[in-house]
Amino acid sequence: MTLPPSEAKTTFSAEEVYALLPHRYPFALVDRIIDYVPRERATGVKNVSFNEPHFQGHFPGRPIMPGVLIVEAMAQVGGVVLTQIPGVHGLCVFAGIDKVRFRRPVVPGDQLVMTVELLTIKQLRFGKMHGRAEVDGQLVCEGDLMFSVVDPGSTST
Repeated sequence: MTLPPSEAKTTFSAEEVYALLPHRYPFALVDRIIDYVPRERATGVKNVSFNEPHFQGHFPGRPIMPGVLIVEAMAQVGGVVLTQIPGVHGLCVFAGIDKVRFRRPVVPGDQLVMTVELLTIKQLRFGKMHGRAEVDGQLVCEGDLMFSVVDPGSTST
């Protein structure tokens, strides 16, 4: 569902994000894209709800969104950027993460706002992005995300 530049969207509804990304419950972690600049960046939103399965055990009596899921949510926002680049075909997977830091916990009721900027892309197969996640304007997490585009039938990254 890559759109021509002249018809590029600046927002994506939940249904449109669902059509672009392969993630499904419980790993679909982006509710919508509120700002999108083709080949540059996207800002996505995740509404954190108490009924998400990870809160049952992380942690009983003190629910905190696991950091790995915050990073995954940022990567999914980056995936929206990648799916819209002409010539990028395949499954976008993690190739590495660098300099990731967590600044404060994310808890049920928070709205996680993630901005992911494309830094480099090589041969339409490898690249790097910088992600930032905030709640109420406060930095929650940031770091660099490396990705690789693989054949959807491949099991290696």
